[in-house]
Amino acid sequence: MTVWGALAGGFIGTLVLTTGLRTANELGLTRIDLPFLLGTALTPDRARAKAVGYLMHVAAGELFALAYFAIFTATDTSGWALGALLGLLHGIVSATALVNVLLPAVHPRMGNELTAANSSPLLEPPGFLLRNYGRSTPIATLLAHIAYGAIVGGFASIAG
Repeated sequence: MTVWGALAGGFIGTLVLTTGLRTANELGLTRIDLPFLLGTALTPDRARAKAVGYLMHVAAGELFALAYFAIFTATDTSGWALGALLGLLHGIVSATALVNVLLPAVHPRMGNELTAANSSPLLEPPGFLLRNYGRSTPIATLLAHIAYGAIVGGFASIAG
C-alpha cells in the first residue's frame, strides 16, 4: 500500500467518474456536469469554465485520493471493497452537503432559494441528492463515486 498507488488510482478513478457522469449526461439520464459546475465558480465563460472545471475536478480527485489513503493507513487495510464503501460515503456527502449546501452558498453564478426573480444565474442549484439535475442523477452519481473509491482502493492495495 503506497501513496503513489492511491494517487494513480485517484487519477484513473477521476477519469472513470467524470467519463461515467458525462456518458450518463449524453444518454439523457442526468443533466449534471461536474467540471462545468466547478469551472463556473471561477469564470462566466462557458467554454473556459469546462476546461478549468476539468482541471479542478482532477485536482479534487487527487486530494480525495490522499484522504482515502489516510483512512487506509489509519485502518492498516485497503482494497477495492473498502474503497467502494468510502466511495459510497464520499458520494452521499458530496450529493447532500458539498454540492447541495456548501457550493450554492459560495458559487457566484449559481441560483438559490434567495435569488431574486429578476436575476439570471448561470446555474440551477443542484438540490438535495442533486435531483434538480434529473431523477437518475443520485444513482448515477453514487455509482460513479463507488467506482472511483473501488479504483483508488484497488490501486492503493496493489502498489508497493
